[in-house]
Amino acid sequence: MLAAVIIIGTPVRADDISAGFIFDHFQLTLEQGLRTESAGPFYYSQKIEDQTLWAIPPFYSSLDNPAVESHEDDFLYPLFTSIRYGQERRWQFFQLLSMSSGVNPDDTAPRQFTLFPIYFQQRAADTNLNYTAVIPFYGHLKNRLFRDEIYLVMFPAYVETRKRDVVTDNYFFPFVDVHHGNGMQGWQVWPFVGREHKEVTTETNGFGDVTTVGGHDHAFYMWPFYLAQNNGLGTDNPEKIRASIPFFETFRSPQRDITTVLWPFFTTIDDREKKYHEWQGPWPFVIFTRGESRETSRVWPLFSQSHNGTLENDSYLWPVYTYTRLHSDPLDRERTRIAYYLYSRLSEKNTETGKTRIRLDMWPFFTWHHDFNGNERLQILALLEPAVPDNPGIERNWSPLWSLWRSENNPRAGASSQSLLWNLYRREISPTHQKLSIFFGLYQSQVQPGGTSVRLFYIPIGRSH
Repeated sequence: MLAAVIIIGTPVRADDISAGFIFDHFQLTLEQGLRTESAGPFYYSQKIEDQTLWAIPPFYSSLDNPAVESHEDDFLYPLFTSIRYGQERRWQFFQLLSMSSGVNPDDTAPRQFTLFPIYFQQRAADTNLNYTAVIPFYGHLKNRLFRDEIYLVMFPAYVETRKRDVVTDNYFFPFVDVHHGNGMQGWQVWPFVGREHKEVTTETNGFGDVTTVGGHDHAFYMWPFYLAQNNGLGTDNPEKIRASIPFFETFRSPQRDITTVLWPFFTTIDDREKKYHEWQGPWPFVIFTRGESRETSRVWPLFSQSHNGTLENDSYLWPVYTYTRLHSDPLDRERTRIAYYLYSRLSEKNTETGKTRIRLDMWPFFTWHHDFNGNERLQILALLEPAVPDNPGIERNWSPLWSLWRSENNPRAGASSQSLLWNLYRREISPTHQKLSIFFGLYQSQVQPGGTSVRLFYIPIGRSH
């Protein structure tokens, strides 16, 4: 390139440089933007409107979008990630060590730090939201681990949890507990005996209507050899369950009857609400369902056919062949798979517009996309994409390493491009130009409205009009 500058006497623009996987700079095909690639798959950067992305796969990538105040950093994704969205921030190391901060609707701006499962901490301007837990010694948590509050001392010796209005005191978790709240009281010494009673209560829904919440009575003795439950007390559909696992289980209600023998293998279901009968035996290998709302015939893994008004599931020699379809206007979604990810075809159609999105994968050979706008993209060698489809982290940090062939087509813009071996061969077509670069750019040709130009060893050797 330096020799070309000396001989020609004019500087070489970045747009004119095509040096294969050493360096290349070009316009994106599927979007309005520019991309630079260098050192084969180990460096690239691109800019699409306000969004800037650059990466050194697989070690690091940075995505910045000031328009929506977002920024993402990945280090050996998914080992370490850092995400900022507005005032919300979070980073994590292998989902074991993490920290997050942000602003809640009440402007409390809590900051969380976690070393899972040993240390949990939160600090906020409102000190009532602060907590610290050092597992298993002592701690207090709020809105963590699927509970509103958790107190613990020498876990599992003592743990108190609260979920909404229900408070549970656990002694030597999970063997002994006492719980109460929201009209409910109960206790257990597991697995020997336990009882729970809930009164009929009411609640107000989002529309301001008062609805009835059924009560229940639960009991067990020498779990799971005797279980008794009465649910929906005070409602028009009370349920009665009796079981001695694994010998039998019965479920009786005005809408549905279920009887199981040698649980969970042999079961009959009479669903009067949904109008179907089902026979299972032994579950889940053999199931036959007949009725107005659904039909199923399964002898697993030989074959299975199941469908209702909106959903269809079929398989033959599972997992050799599986097929699913969901039709609920305006969505018509079909997926065919062979041996899980060895072959997969996903189709989503908008029945109102007639537009279709298709994704075709054959692991590890290729992945192909066709979006609702008609854009197409083919990538040859796809080692992770079929198993984790549409994962931005994989596409940013890992896909460039094994993308031996890339082909993109944008029919609306009249643009297309192909790249082999990280631009060792690259061809671009657009309404304004056609460009070809071969073998590190040692041969280049470009066709524009003003004529055709050719470069050999980066030196212009001719131009025709």
